Amino acid sequence: MYALLEAVTSFASSKRGSKLIIGLWVAVVLVLSVFAPASKEFAVNSNASDLPSDLPSEVSRMALERHFPVSSGLPALLVFHDQAALTAVETQQVQQISQWLAASPPEGVAQSTPLHSMPPAAWGTFFSEDRTTLMLPILLEKGLDSHQVHEVVKKLDESAKLMAIGSMQVHLTGPAGIASDAISVFAKADFVLMLTTIILILVLLIVLYRSPLLAVVPLVIAGILYQSADRLLGISAQNNWFVVESQATSIMMILLFAVLTDYCLFVFSRYREELRTTESQYEAMRNAMKHMGEPIFFSSSIILVSVITLSVAFFKPYQHFAPVFGVALLVVVLGGLTLIPALFALIGRKAFWPFIPQVGEAVREKAGLWDKMGALVIRKPRVIAATLSVILLGVALFAGNIHFSFNLMKSLPADMPSRAGFEVLEQHFPKGSLAPATVVLQSSQPLQADASFQTALGSLEQALGHLSGVQNVSITTPAAALSEDQQAARFQLVLVDDPYDPAAMHTVETIREQATQLLQDSGFDPATVSLHIAGQTATQVDTRDVSAHDTKLVLTIVIMLITILLVFQSRALIAPLYMIGTILLTYATALGFSWLIFHNVLGYEAFSYRIPLYTFVFLVALGIDYNILLFSRVREEAAIRPLPEAIRRAVSLTGKTISSAGLILVATFAVLMTQPLQELMLFGFVVGMGVLIDTFLVRGLLMPALLVLLGQWNWWPGRKQNNERAGGTFHGN
Repeated sequence: MYALLEAVTSFASSKRGSKLIIGLWVAVVLVLSVFAPASKEFAVNSNASDLPSDLPSEVSRMALERHFPVSSGLPALLVFHDQAALTAVETQQVQQISQWLAASPPEGVAQSTPLHSMPPAAWGTFFSEDRTTLMLPILLEKGLDSHQVHEVVKKLDESAKLMAIGSMQVHLTGPAGIASDAISVFAKADFVLMLTTIILILVLLIVLYRSPLLAVVPLVIAGILYQSADRLLGISAQNNWFVVESQATSIMMILLFAVLTDYCLFVFSRYREELRTTESQYEAMRNAMKHMGEPIFFSSSIILVSVITLSVAFFKPYQHFAPVFGVALLVVVLGGLTLIPALFALIGRKAFWPFIPQVGEAVREKAGLWDKMGALVIRKPRVIAATLSVILLGVALFAGNIHFSFNLMKSLPADMPSRAGFEVLEQHFPKGSLAPATVVLQSSQPLQADASFQTALGSLEQALGHLSGVQNVSITTPAAALSEDQQAARFQLVLVDDPYDPAAMHTVETIREQATQLLQDSGFDPATVSLHIAGQTATQVDTRDVSAHDTKLVLTIVIMLITILLVFQSRALIAPLYMIGTILLTYATALGFSWLIFHNVLGYEAFSYRIPLYTFVFLVALGIDYNILLFSRVREEAAIRPLPEAIRRAVSLTGKTISSAGLILVATFAVLMTQPLQELMLFGFVVGMGVLIDTFLVRGLLMPALLVLLGQWNWWPGRKQNNERAGGTFHGN
């Protein structure tokens, strides 16, 4: 494998090979740009109910679809609100809107509640107690994709607002409104994300390296590879090979630009060293890639393995990230080993203008920050290792206090229509009525609306109503509750607590646990009748459970696979253990610190439940980069000098490169903090903070201290370095 890797990078670094490689990449990206669609044309937003079909909430949902097909569409809520009680004129206007929806609904609307034909006495369920707010439930047609939902919601919202009068406000919320707003958020975000990322990287590279070409070339490379990856994803989504998720493509763009910029920094930093000892620009790149090819290959492979591992998750939104990042990382691996060396080799010394490296050029030795840090580590490794470990572990403990939210609504910007409408409902309606649960009775025998059924149903209604956490149970008549095929019955159950609150989720769990006993006590035969709970709260219970399961599963597999790859890269067993250990410490510290800031300082109540898994995958994968680069340089230096001196030089020589790469990585992920979606903002902060901790504390101090303390055990059970002093004894503090 190592021979093949060297052959590929040597060819890409040669005069003829570099031109062929660049020509091939340009041809590929041009063909894809002309004939393949962009990924956003077919990207979708994940559905919070994308759960395995055997989970209780999905069994309930499918039972509703099968026995009550009219209720299988995505629900929306038109909310009418005024500061004072709605006037008779305003109420009549709502009736007009209801009549319009019944007579000539927009395409995509399946049905709406016929308020216009209902007697005023029946309006109580839809009016708030203070009469300031009225809601009109609507069901969209089954099978609409996310873009169709967006268009239907847009039409409904515009039409209803045109028909509104006076000071009455109109909002459209509910699952359909949330889905529509999510599309709007991502449609506006992608261009801004890309432009901000490019400008930020360009400015940072110019400030750090003061060379125009060194700032532009990485962006050119990233642009070519991003366009290639994006069009490959477009082809895949167009042909339904796998789902391309909107949020995944946004993060993929950030990741690709950041990682490729890092690899460019790694390569041209070593290239500059080689140009000072080698006349030929192509030979210098060949020598540089002999040292950098392996770190880039293993680094990108580790990121690839980490994101692909998401495919083993049971929760579909997690699964959807895997192919998107898998395709992008395959492109990164190929581009990192071919396009980066080819383009820099072809440009040669001019890439470093105005500070062009020359053969025999003396490098001014001065004690910079990283040289001082390297010397400090050599003098006091025990103090540094112990102090940092205690501090980082102390902060990491706060990660155990994190509360998690399953309410996507809270992640949307406060001014989004669906959130504004939902908050109006929260203020004026009982909490549980915002998303009532549906109780589904499914029978293997035909159900008859006779006296025994009425008695049993009444007993069940009473038993459920007496349960802690249940506000009320709404059954109109037994006959109305039955499905047409007489194989099921349904009725509404309103919870006391917010549908997304842990207390409401606990109530649903209690009903599930007591379902058999409730049926039996009510006069139903549990052998032929089963009780199911459908709705948002039931879905969130299963989402919480499957997400927790997936997080443990993915964490375990990623740690195992990365450790195996590190064993191959380091050719040792001890080093991979502390490398993965320090990265896990960084991950926990980043989560703990983020919770301290957002909860204790900024007052956030909870993090999105997806934050731990996503940040783990990216922090572990990205953090390993710098450890691999440092360890590779230590191993190289230790072959010709004592280990303490080798570590000092490795820290000094890689310090600027890694710190620059880390700052760029932090800055690019910080771009996500400018996005209106709270989940993306938190993701960007946690990953950025983790990279910052890893770059300056873990990679800069903790890992070198461990290297010094372990001495020759770093290479166990491999061979000692060629120089007998490589495993030299350490006598510091």
